Amino acid sequence: MLSDSARLLADVLRLLAPPTRESLSAWADSHRVLSSEASAAPGEWRTLPFQREPLDALGPASPYESVVLVWASQLGKSELWLSLLSYIIGIEPGPTLIVLPTLAMAEAFSKDRLSPMLRDTPLLKGRVAEPKSRDSGNTAFHKRFTGGHVTLVGSNSAAGLASRPIRYLLLDELDRFEESAGSEGDAVNLALARTRTFWNRKVIMTSSPTIKGASRIEQAWASSDQREFEVPCPACESTNVGGFHQLTWDRIEWPEGKPEDAAWRCPACGELIPHHLKDGMVARGRWRAGFSPQSAAKLIAGFHLSELVSPWRSWAALAEEWLRSKDSPESRRVFINTSLAEWTSDEIVEAPAAEALAARSEPFAAEVPGPVSLLTAGVDLQHDRVECEIVGWSRGFESWSIAYVTLYGDPSGPHLWQQLDALLSREFRHESGLPLRISAACIDCGYETSEVLSFTKDKFGRRVYAVKGLNSGWTKPIWPRKPVYNRNQLPLFLVSVDEAKAWLFRRLAVTEGAGACHFPVGRPLDWYRMLTAETLVRRNRSGRVVREWQNLKRERNEALDTRVYAICGLHSLLMGGLNIDAHADAFERMLKPPPNGAPEPPKVYRSKFVWGS
Repeated sequence: MLSDSARLLADVLRLLAPPTRESLSAWADSHRVLSSEASAAPGEWRTLPFQREPLDALGPASPYESVVLVWASQLGKSELWLSLLSYIIGIEPGPTLIVLPTLAMAEAFSKDRLSPMLRDTPLLKGRVAEPKSRDSGNTAFHKRFTGGHVTLVGSNSAAGLASRPIRYLLLDELDRFEESAGSEGDAVNLALARTRTFWNRKVIMTSSPTIKGASRIEQAWASSDQREFEVPCPACESTNVGGFHQLTWDRIEWPEGKPEDAAWRCPACGELIPHHLKDGMVARGRWRAGFSPQSAAKLIAGFHLSELVSPWRSWAALAEEWLRSKDSPESRRVFINTSLAEWTSDEIVEAPAAEALAARSEPFAAEVPGPVSLLTAGVDLQHDRVECEIVGWSRGFESWSIAYVTLYGDPSGPHLWQQLDALLSREFRHESGLPLRISAACIDCGYETSEVLSFTKDKFGRRVYAVKGLNSGWTKPIWPRKPVYNRNQLPLFLVSVDEAKAWLFRRLAVTEGAGACHFPVGRPLDWYRMLTAETLVRRNRSGRVVREWQNLKRERNEALDTRVYAICGLHSLLMGGLNIDAHADAFERMLKPPPNGAPEPPKVYRSKFVWGS
């Protein structure tokens, strides 16, 4: 073991020596080690064919000031900039800032990826101080080493983004950043400002894409040289025609009902190329720039890559995932964004006119129509009343508006809350004659927060939740993985009302089948006007396009809010393991008459998701 003084001398000599000029990929192949916590194949790192050129562009020796990676998930992009971090710590140190969407993600990355890399890479042994004391310089969010440091922050942390000059800046999952770092403004601009004093700065921006026109990584990609990965066609090679082509989803084909036979159709020769030839094609692939930027933009290298080249996902697996996701707007969008690394449109149709929705009203055969197997409720609190909608759900998220109730009273007194408790506790009569109870209810606590939290605190067993809308919920799940707590340790859930409204508006135009919304006769036209009161608009904020829901019609919107909270209640069940189709199937089986001689089913089925009591 080297003494502390010998190690210090070695570090000083290393800093004085000129940095190595070998490519970053060659350096990583010689020194990187994959940890068991982060890889299914731990051990020595080997750069894959499609990783080599992007990895070399990341290196400090490359001519590029910025690198943009528009990559599908699970293609090793995090490992690429872990290779850069290894190089920074071991060879060319400097102040480094890593920005992730949230502080929780930054902490998880530090513990699950960065710390194992520091532990398992021989060259980095002893470079970062051991976290043995408060002043060691090694915490989950800040790690010091000779000549530099690595700091990890969330995109909403104004202090972390504006506190120190930075040479190396890594922005991961850019499209999932918060719109603003507190009151300080755009997180990306704050972080970029930290790099201005370094002539040799390096900025890395990575993300799978999201919505076209509102995507941060799209703006960065537009300024880059826009490289696509191309592969040779084996059939073309066999005829000496040659030629390289990008693997795109529109060229993947399979026989009806046989996604396991998915293959790629060459656009040049028309031959169908089977999946088992893919690895050889990728090994001989190349990157091709699609755009020649002018002036300073020449310093930006951009790389776009889908899972079609992945050694870990077969074309058959992607075909099967597509078949599972194509009929759901949300699942389809996730597949396009994260597997194909393509941008999607908003996929939000304008809500039908209130009059058109009212004309679709229909008589229900019972309080709860036959297809419904699940009830959720949404509650909006006003200064003199609560508004509540009970929504019934069936397979494919087809929905029925079971009831809309207004309860008048003072929210600061007990009477109103007693009425609401009675409503949320009551049984609703199903067309079969069986009683159904509400499986989950969400109450907005943006107004009279303490009263709502007091009401919900002992009702978790009934899934009655206090919720509050996020200021900017785009790209976030409608229902969070865990609650937050107020000063009295009472829980509330921060929900994405932006995504919930989009979820609803995609379905309001559906008239039958999966996703269709059904309304009972007798609902006044003003209720439909409230339901359709808001419109999705785009506007420019500090040079970025942002999407917002606005009430341009100046109508009341309680019907929209209550439906959104009922949708949040449904998503709380989905997060808890509900499969809506399987649930509806099981409910139908329970209602079927038994074969001759078989015992009668129970009068009320005690489902995990509350069919009855």
